[in-house]
Amino acid sequence: MSKTKENSIFSHLKQDLPASVVVFLVAMPLCLGIALASGAPLFSGLIAGIIGGIIVGSLSGSPLGVSGPAAGLAVIVLSAIQDLGSFEIFLCAIVIAGVLQIIMGFVKAGVIAYYFPSSVITGMLSGIGIVIFLKQIPHAFGYDKDFEGDLAFMQPDSQNTFSELVNMLDYISPGALLVSSISLAILILWESPFLKKHKIFNLIQGPLVAVVVSILLNVLLQGHSTFSISSEHLVQIPLAGSISDFFGNFSFPDFSGLGSFLVYKTAFVIAIVGSLETLLCVEATDKQDPKRRVTPTNRELKAQGIGNVISGLIGGLPITQVIVRSSVNMQAGGQTKLSAIIHGFIILFSVILIPGILNLIPLASLAAILFVVGYKLAKPAVFKKMYSQGWEQFFPFIATILGIVFTDLLVGIGIGLCFAIFFILLNNYNTPVTVVEPSDDGSHDYLVSLPSDLSFFKKASLLRILKKVDKCRSLKIDATQNRFMHQDIIDILSDFIINAREREIQVDLVGFNDKHLDQMQV
Repeated sequence: MSKTKENSIFSHLKQDLPASVVVFLVAMPLCLGIALASGAPLFSGLIAGIIGGIIVGSLSGSPLGVSGPAAGLAVIVLSAIQDLGSFEIFLCAIVIAGVLQIIMGFVKAGVIAYYFPSSVITGMLSGIGIVIFLKQIPHAFGYDKDFEGDLAFMQPDSQNTFSELVNMLDYISPGALLVSSISLAILILWESPFLKKHKIFNLIQGPLVAVVVSILLNVLLQGHSTFSISSEHLVQIPLAGSISDFFGNFSFPDFSGLGSFLVYKTAFVIAIVGSLETLLCVEATDKQDPKRRVTPTNRELKAQGIGNVISGLIGGLPITQVIVRSSVNMQAGGQTKLSAIIHGFIILFSVILIPGILNLIPLASLAAILFVVGYKLAKPAVFKKMYSQGWEQFFPFIATILGIVFTDLLVGIGIGLCFAIFFILLNNYNTPVTVVEPSDDGSHDYLVSLPSDLSFFKKASLLRILKKVDKCRSLKIDATQNRFMHQDIIDILSDFIINAREREIQVDLVGFNDKHLDQMQV
């Protein structure tokens, strides 16, 4: 009975419910900001957030992952809408992309997620943490030119992450700065051991308190000559007014676009980039999970695909699992996927019922929440831990961070992977692939024992070893422990044996199977 209760989706409701509220507060401006940057209707971002929470959250096997519109696809979406001529035709591409993702799930393409080194994933989390922190500084000061959720170094207005920090100094809003300072003070205080001792402070989330206080400050300061916060520094949800008004904002695909090659090309790009971002996020989210649960990646691709099909059919943006919202969910105490599902319902009901109240939330207060998220992702202890693991882990970690900070997520991951692969190749060259020593019985000058795995990465090391022993008169090569031998390795050994005969070197082969002996012409 206790096991059934533990495994129930409602078993951690008291943690998941408050976590879902915090995720909702962060997700709302991100959905709107990404829609704005994509050149799409604002409601398309909200629709994607709702579908990502309710539909994808229900179908996904990720306990902490939260899905919605992704900033990494904003440039692709903006360009595609312009090239295709209308948002409605673009919706066809989203539907097709969803179908492709479902197919990818069935052919088990999710295995790609397991090929990213932990140093790169850790670097990805820290890099995103730094970017979140830097990107939110202007919002905290009341300078909101760059859209919420942008993680790229170069911005759509040709500014960049660091130039924006200079530009904001000319547009400081005292009211926004006051709100962000008080909100940050509340969040820091809420994390203090003193308050954590009291049960009431564990039940109520600090971010929710910070947002409520910021709304009250906004209302109290309205009309003040210095500290009044203008509407451009507030959340700006399109007012639906009623349920009928809300559904009136839905768009539907123009299926005449199915005859366009460009639609299929766009769908392919969205499917590949969206799936890659999702799989990266899955790996990063699982790494943050205190319980170290493992998300079934193929199921995740299917869930994302179904979500994109539905989103495209009713006028939403492309959906991926996103690291910012997922990290917020984890840090807010979310335990199961119920928090992601509830956050989708909260978006749905709040947009219909209380958009006016939501539009009183200062963006500066949400910036304070993301400051804490960014710091926790990139806290100094992470850098210290990675450094202690040696250069092979630290260099890819730092390279990934720098790549993400100065380019974007996927390019940064690519840079980190290049460094990780470099160290893999270096290790395979420097570490002997065989143990070379004089034979104990004196019958051979050298005994070369081959390891269990001989991939093509070991070519350089094997050639170096064979060069070392090529002046001996007798040699035993022992493959007793070997379980896998790449064809390139077989070719190298075959060439060495043929050349050894020419120089009258005695080569004794032990433990090789008949197939390998035939290929080596022995």
